[in-house]
Amino acid sequence: MKSDFGRHIDHTLLRPIGTTSDIRRLCTEALDYGMAAVCIFPSYVPMAREILRDTKVRIATVIAFPFGVTFTEIKEAEMRATAARGADEMDFVINIAALKSGEDKAVEDEMLYLTAKARTLGVHTKFIIEAAYLNQDEKVRICKIANRVRPDFMKTSTGYGPSGATVEDVRLMRSHLLPEIQIKAAGGIRNHAEALQMLQAGASRLGTSSGIKIIEEAGRG
Repeated sequence: MKSDFGRHIDHTLLRPIGTTSDIRRLCTEALDYGMAAVCIFPSYVPMAREILRDTKVRIATVIAFPFGVTFTEIKEAEMRATAARGADEMDFVINIAALKSGEDKAVEDEMLYLTAKARTLGVHTKFIIEAAYLNQDEKVRICKIANRVRPDFMKTSTGYGPSGATVEDVRLMRSHLLPEIQIKAAGGIRNHAEALQMLQAGASRLGTSSGIKIIEEAGRG
């Protein structure tokens, strides 16, 4: 039985040793399995755009990855460069250190600025909070910031932190975010059972390198 589970999946390759052959295969797989997007490093966006031109598969890239601790204008420059080369979605890492330092206004100002610029470019925004580094108060605070800014998505993790997405974090985010802000769960989602739990907790998009396995398991369900 063919599954349409792929519509939830960002087929992801964010290993520093991923090759051009790996990227070509990733794009072909995303197309064959009906996935929502590929998620790749900025330098591979032009290649992915050539492969996926005139298809429904979106191209997501990562900005200020994986730590987020850089200048807002650098994040903007990365976004503009990748948008010009064909990226559709921007997965920004927030300034995690600023949030943990209590500098909520700086975090909000950056998110607001980048979201506004993204809209002028016609690209979608996802902000990665790296939930494994945050305590409960910090997770709630970043959700409240997001509610004032209203980006397209909030995202749990980079995959480079101490742990990836958890059902508890997705559920917490869903309970504090406005309904129109979607959630992307990412990091450590390796099978259909885990993927389904994330969706049931409130995620609508899943970042994973195990997308084919998840879709095939969904088809057997």
